[in-house]
Amino acid sequence: MLEYDNSAFYYFALSITSFYLVPSWYGIFKQIYTSTIGTDPSALGVEARTTVEKKKAENLRNASRGLKGLNDGKFISSLVITSLLSLVWVWMLYKVMEEGEIHSFDPFTILGIDSGADVKAIKKAYRSKSLQYHPDKNPGDKLAETMFMNVAKAYEALTDPTAKENYRLYGNPDGKQSMEVSIGLPTFLLDERNKFLILLIYLTLMVGVVPYWVWKYYSHSSKLGENNIMYDTYSWFYHALSKDITVRHIPEVLSGAAEFRKSNKVADGEMPQLTKILTKCKSSMMKPSFSHPTLLKGNLLLHAHLLGMTDQLNASQIASLKLMLKDSSNLLEAMIGICKNQGYLSAVKACIEFSQMLTQGCWTKASPFMQLPHFTDEFIKEKLSDMDLRTYLALNDAEKPMPDGLTDAQKKDVLAACSIMPQVKMETKIFVDDDEDDAVYEEDLITIQVTLTRKDKAKSVYAPNFPFPKKEGWWIIMGKKEEGRIIGVDIVKSSLQTVEHRIKMQAPNRAGTYDFDILLKSNAYVGFDMEDKVSVTVLDNSALPEYKIHPDDAELDDEPTLFEEIMQANVEQDSDSDDDDSDDDDSDDEDDGPAIRELTPAELKKEALKKQRAQQADDSDSDSDVEEVHAD
Repeated sequence: MLEYDNSAFYYFALSITSFYLVPSWYGIFKQIYTSTIGTDPSALGVEARTTVEKKKAENLRNASRGLKGLNDGKFISSLVITSLLSLVWVWMLYKVMEEGEIHSFDPFTILGIDSGADVKAIKKAYRSKSLQYHPDKNPGDKLAETMFMNVAKAYEALTDPTAKENYRLYGNPDGKQSMEVSIGLPTFLLDERNKFLILLIYLTLMVGVVPYWVWKYYSHSSKLGENNIMYDTYSWFYHALSKDITVRHIPEVLSGAAEFRKSNKVADGEMPQLTKILTKCKSSMMKPSFSHPTLLKGNLLLHAHLLGMTDQLNASQIASLKLMLKDSSNLLEAMIGICKNQGYLSAVKACIEFSQMLTQGCWTKASPFMQLPHFTDEFIKEKLSDMDLRTYLALNDAEKPMPDGLTDAQKKDVLAACSIMPQVKMETKIFVDDDEDDAVYEEDLITIQVTLTRKDKAKSVYAPNFPFPKKEGWWIIMGKKEEGRIIGVDIVKSSLQTVEHRIKMQAPNRAGTYDFDILLKSNAYVGFDMEDKVSVTVLDNSALPEYKIHPDDAELDDEPTLFEEIMQANVEQDSDSDDDDSDDDDSDDEDDGPAIRELTPAELKKEALKKQRAQQADDSDSDSDVEEVHAD
């Protein structure tokens, strides 16, 4: 009968807890290191390529540093649980070292003598240890009982010739040992005195702790939809977005996301400061459509970022603004998805353009050149009024106009920013998959291939005013601008130098020429958008070449199907058995002439199919004859 084994349980528990303790302690020490030293900005995806970006990288490093990371509830609970489990792990390790039987049998260590001790010393140590661990002197002590048996075995291994030889050969005075199997559970589970305690622990875990955590997880996850966006946020976006929405309306819509309602709650005494900010931003804001204080605060924080007025905010407001900016990319993609499903082409464009401005920290009236460092409005109006940003980037470095008075380091910043910004070309192609020619016929499944070719591979976005790293991406929109109709909206985030993206659609069901608009819009840069028109000439299906059946395929139609073959075989078997039963009767009625066999159902069906095909062929021949007569 299998028995519970404490040692086996200790080894099992040590192994299981180690799987938790090792990564947990690693995470704790990493958090302590981050809070004291700070995180390397490159590990966060931020590259300090210009002096302006170095400031952003240092801000990110300082944001990750400090005791606030150690005051987090998750960190404290993890530290407490890990510390308690570590103490239990050390205690189990001690018990294994003290009681475990997996270590090798060493009689000298058990008796406490040197390996070269003589027989007299061995007997003396044996008498001393036997008295020390005798069961009569240690009633109820399992450890003393085990040690008493080990002392006797150790003495036998050093004095008895047979036991001594077994110990030399097998490491045990009893000779070669067979494998023992036991249950890796502690023996206290079988103690009658512990049954109520064990039952209480079991009920607490199964009825209290486990259901609580299941409920807590479900109550949290049930609020989240696709991409971990709250269902309340989706409901708000569906309510607030419309086909006529503009870029200036988007800040208010984004502020209403459920993720920001707690952080954007107006504190006591905060409204006067918000009123001052509203006075400065009022000329650049749309009139609010909703009067809720939380919406107003979020709207003002976003405008403070877009207008470069973050110095007017306090520490709490800056923290709220950073939370909004951190989640903005994910939420704006959700807004674009909703507008796509609703068919709002202008709203999709507005959301993407707002994403560009939010990333660069500029608003609707700002020039795209303001994305470059050390540029001013006066210089842009004076020197760059007749040039767009893409043309400026295509110039050689020596030909690029720069503001007067820039130092060499500032000029390097401008050139570095120009090398980071993308230079992209777009090409489009229309074709039908697996088709022999390039012609498009009614209701064909056509593919519009958009090829983006960069001068260099994509780099992380140059956005010194955006406090978080961002990956470059391009929105590809296909539709009809004059009708406001959307056919496809997708984002491409590949960093390869050449990227191909395919949009599939069904050709119109009427012949003619159709024009579609292809819009390419950056997710992070202002002034890099491109447009292209593609024309699709749809031919009438009557112009399709006649489809001719291959002779081999035509012969296959005359072959019986597998089902027909099976049915024919069954009919033949039935007819054979009937013939055997009636042999005696038929022998009397046989005639000298040849026998006539009745066709099987499968053969009758085959003959009917042949007649039907022959009739169709005759009809087609007669139709062609009629056409020839009319032609004559």
